[in-house]
Amino acid sequence: MEFMPQSLREHFRQKKAKLLDMNNLVSAAITVPFIERDNELYLVFQIRSQHVSQPGEICFPGGKVEDGDASLEETAVRELTEELGIEENNVTIMGELDYIVTPFRLIVYPFSGIISSEATFQVSKKEVEDIIIAPVSELLVLPREEHHIRLNLKPDNDFPYHLIPGGENYKWRKSYVTEHFYNYNGHIIWGLTARILTHVLNEIKEANT
Repeated sequence: MEFMPQSLREHFRQKKAKLLDMNNLVSAAITVPFIERDNELYLVFQIRSQHVSQPGEICFPGGKVEDGDASLEETAVRELTEELGIEENNVTIMGELDYIVTPFRLIVYPFSGIISSEATFQVSKKEVEDIIIAPVSELLVLPREEHHIRLNLKPDNDFPYHLIPGGENYKWRKSYVTEHFYNYNGHIIWGLTARILTHVLNEIKEANT
């Protein structure tokens, strides 16, 4: 005798996996922009203005997915054109990069893109203080430091310890985030941007082997 209804069996057969609790995360998309100049390949970074969060930090262009965006790729392109002030037809998305889920309920989808060498930059001073155009050849040999940030769980004051084994003596798991640091001509690239940069540089090395 079968106890599971056919409709339920069919539901599970057709179910496609997605990230659990995805609806509770903020989604963002960024572009890792390449540009070719004088027969050399560069990466374009931007320095965040004093009018946005994390002022003065170095990042790639990007931002939160908005309701009107048709796709993650559209978000990445929209943010790049808004922040760097270039025309959309001067940007070509080449492909997807590995996405990241942060400990802060944020999921970031990076894309590799290329900016036309004919493009002119008119950055949004509201969001961008300046841009850095760095040769890929230099970035590939740039030393990288790694340091750890420990993540400690701290339940709320009204957490129901009486409902879990061990109560207040429960052994919470511990973890850490590995932070990467690059020093490019006095500019410190770290955090999420540095992790993505490491990923991109590894992809470039793999493509050249």
